[in-house]
Amino acid sequence: MGRLAGSVALPLVLAVVLVLVSWQVAVDGPLLGLDHWARHTVRAARHDLHSTMLNHLGKALSDLGSSVPAVPVLLAGGALAAGRSRRAGVPRWWLPAVVAVLTTGLIPLLVVPAKAWFARPGPFGVPLAADQWGWYPSGHTATATLAYGVAALLVARTVGARAGRRLTAGAVLLSVGVGLGLLWSDYHWLLDVVASWCLGGLVLWALARRLPRGAGRRA
Repeated sequence: MGRLAGSVALPLVLAVVLVLVSWQVAVDGPLLGLDHWARHTVRAARHDLHSTMLNHLGKALSDLGSSVPAVPVLLAGGALAAGRSRRAGVPRWWLPAVVAVLTTGLIPLLVVPAKAWFARPGPFGVPLAADQWGWYPSGHTATATLAYGVAALLVARTVGARAGRRLTAGAVLLSVGVGLGLLWSDYHWLLDVVASWCLGGLVLWALARRLPRGAGRRA
């Protein structure tokens, strides 16, 4: 995580992809062909495999991007990191808890206005109802990426390097799993998920650069 935070190329790539995808969604550009290709490929695989277990797994992974359990995990991670920092006598030991709480409010602020502005219909092509926000970007993917990612980032700064790498890997796997689950279950277009990965990655990169290291961190 420290090496990623020091990278200049990472946020640049994420920002370029996010802007490109958003532009294509806004103008209904040719890049949206990737969405239809991915949906056709997934639907064909789901039909050929005809696996109830995989269908249930896709649904379960998708649900991991819901506010419950993602937000409680985020708040628990902030509380755990704050507690460990306090016991170690770290200045501003309370900062992880504050960051966790602020992140819970940041997620809808990033996602909901974009959903309302783009007003993109979902994969089934049904027109949006008056009370619907749209599918772009994926709220579940953004929630998973930020909630699990920030929780891992906060706790990783209070533990050893090996444990920190495991936490980071776990958060990445959860975020990827939620996105793949949404695609498998036909809940979202591919670009909806990609945009949220980019958006969450930019926030995590910024936090990783700004947050001070807690106690217990070793190279």
